[in-house]
Amino acid sequence: MTPADTMLLLAGLAAGLAAIPAGMTLVNLRVFRRGPSPPAELPPVSVLVPARNEQLVIGRLIDDVLASRGIELELLILDDASTDNTAAIVTAAAADDPRIRLLAGRPLPAGWCGKQHACSQLAGAAGHETLVFLDADVRLTADALARSVGFLKQADVGLASGFPLQETPCFLAWLLLPLIHFVLLGFLPLARSRRSTDPALAAGCGQFFITTKPAYDRAGGHAAIAASLHDGIMLPRLYRRAGLRTDIFDATDVASCRMYVTSGDVFTGLAKNATEGIGSPRTILPFSLLLAGGQVLPTVLLLGWLTGWPRVGWSPAAGGMTLLAIGLSLLPRLLAVGRFRQSLASSLAQPLAITVFLIIQWYALTRRLLGLQTSWKGRQLAPQ
Repeated sequence: MTPADTMLLLAGLAAGLAAIPAGMTLVNLRVFRRGPSPPAELPPVSVLVPARNEQLVIGRLIDDVLASRGIELELLILDDASTDNTAAIVTAAAADDPRIRLLAGRPLPAGWCGKQHACSQLAGAAGHETLVFLDADVRLTADALARSVGFLKQADVGLASGFPLQETPCFLAWLLLPLIHFVLLGFLPLARSRRSTDPALAAGCGQFFITTKPAYDRAGGHAAIAASLHDGIMLPRLYRRAGLRTDIFDATDVASCRMYVTSGDVFTGLAKNATEGIGSPRTILPFSLLLAGGQVLPTVLLLGWLTGWPRVGWSPAAGGMTLLAIGLSLLPRLLAVGRFRQSLASSLAQPLAITVFLIIQWYALTRRLLGLQTSWKGRQLAPQ
């Protein structure tokens, strides 16, 4: 094989790997729909919020939930051993509105992740059949709950999950959080997922879940994933193992979330969840090849072409194939700019984003193999 053949082969490989998420995204964008207009009649809901040291955001969440239109609700907030003013803020709000209840979390048992333990207690205390699990840093529009419950009913599934707009207040958030939609829509066959109960096709966002008590109990609830650090993936898988279908929807227009504030939080937060998703021992190698080959290699080849390195092997065909690979690698991110209100500059930084993302996945797996713990909100967490 000549050098020219080698360069053309590499460019063709890059284009082929980039075409996979590009094509999948084009298909999925047509079926990844938003919540419907609220139906005339909706069941009352229990909005369930685990809160640990959330004094900066809990007041805003309370205001958003209580401003909901078109739906009867109760708001249960579990104070999970907070050391700040979270409980005091909720107590003051509950004095003015009987729909609010503050629960004092029980001590965390061995073998439990704090969030799963809190959500399990909240579900047990809920007074309504329809349950909405929200993270404390989620913001809602007035019609968010009604439309989300409407989606659950319309889709006729056991568990629905909304993907909010992700706020990006720091560099790593700006760089990496848009990859949530890239990975979701680029590698999940959504239409097939909706027809199936295969756990391998499960997806969800732990920030925003909607379910019913019968479905929750049938699946086993958060107690069945007690040690998990990543309910966004593990809870939908749990439902599917119980024979229940799950679905996801675009919540960009009704919800937003500032998941992280600093770049250090972004790195630690993504690393703590990695080994239950892409960073697991079974998936990290194929995903690394797919992502590096389809999203990073095109830029490496383009830089080599522009700088004249290597000085032999380039041909018009290889150059053209490289440009095609670049276009295919950026297409999913460029489509997300308008649809999910993401940054154009961040989308153009896709090769850097994928490189940093893969570093985090391998870092997390290495820590898992070494048995090292990480900490989150003052608790030591063993990687799963």
